[in-house]
Amino acid sequence: MSSTATLPAYLREEVLLHPETREFPAFDLTRLLGTVFAPTKGCKVCILLDFDDPAPLIKDLAFLQQPGFPIQKKAHEAFYLGLQNGSLDALGMSGGELFAYKMTYGSNLDLADDVWDTAGKHLSLDRDIYPNYDIILCVSTYSATAPLTAKCKEYGFRGATLHGVNDIILNSGLAVDYHEVSKDAEKLRSALTNADDIEIDFALEDGRVLTAWLGLGGQEAQKSHGLCLGEKPDIANLPAGEVYFVPQDARGQFPMKYEDGTLGVLDVVDRCIIRSTLISGKQSTIDAHNARLADDPMTGTLGELGFGTQVLPVSGADIQDEKVLGTCHLATGRDDHLGGDIIPEMFKKHENSTHDDILFAPHKTPNFNISQVRMRRGDQHEVLIENFRPARYLMDALASH
Repeated sequence: MSSTATLPAYLREEVLLHPETREFPAFDLTRLLGTVFAPTKGCKVCILLDFDDPAPLIKDLAFLQQPGFPIQKKAHEAFYLGLQNGSLDALGMSGGELFAYKMTYGSNLDLADDVWDTAGKHLSLDRDIYPNYDIILCVSTYSATAPLTAKCKEYGFRGATLHGVNDIILNSGLAVDYHEVSKDAEKLRSALTNADDIEIDFALEDGRVLTAWLGLGGQEAQKSHGLCLGEKPDIANLPAGEVYFVPQDARGQFPMKYEDGTLGVLDVVDRCIIRSTLISGKQSTIDAHNARLADDPMTGTLGELGFGTQVLPVSGADIQDEKVLGTCHLATGRDDHLGGDIIPEMFKKHENSTHDDILFAPHKTPNFNISQVRMRRGDQHEVLIENFRPARYLMDALASH
């Protein structure tokens, strides 16, 4: 690896080995919004929450008096009260209202138009929210990045999606300096951009090594870097810190850990997962996935390859954990919000048109190791990751000026 003398403290060897030891400043909403959305003066801001039954829960903030709703309560505490108790004035913003929409139950599914305010009034996102706010903060259970990216281009607002927020995220991934995050993301984006293809080796506990090949066609790498500056419509996905591609082709195999702990091997042909085979766990879980692939093959299309760029502690939520340096992730489903060609209308059913990340990280997938990730760019061949650690090529890029 590079000489640590040229690296900031948060990229030093000992912190990479133990990211939980990294020190962060206290979470400061004014600093976060002022950095991410500069300029903010004159902007009107609101917060969107999601509930299964929004109307009675958002009215008079009734959800605060009921058990559960940890994300929504954290949004009220850190964002709603933070805006009302100083951030609005400090940033020269107005608004700060809270609204609730119906939970989508799927990552990046389009939102229903219905929304309710804290008086219980039934409103329309298209009529009453999107055209009337300059900045929209969506603190939700399921990611709304894809639908809000489409809506911001239509209505001209800026915003941030912050699904799954918890205390660890607030005090680490949302407490960092996003100017520094952006610089590091750009260094790694430049190191990876125009790659022809990337190969990922997965070492299983039984001794097998699976290899997934992703054809990128020399495309420009993109970055999720947390800055949403100026007045151009855009959505920041926070915490940020990622370099990503939209695969043009893919083949090979990679492992999958399902929500119930079942492990399977996924076979990929022509960019699509065509079958899953059991490693351990429940055959019924594998059968259900194969039935879904057979019923709607678009659900198995690979729509993203992403690499984390930050040194952050494990939060238990993929929104932060996929941004950790040394991890990578694939995603299936819609990728129109990433500049891809997979749109919701291509799926057999609306509820299938999700964008679902598959994160490979030591805490998430301890049953297998990313033994190596390799990039080919013309005559250049580079190792990017070994054993969930950034290889010398990436560390040299981060050390550059």
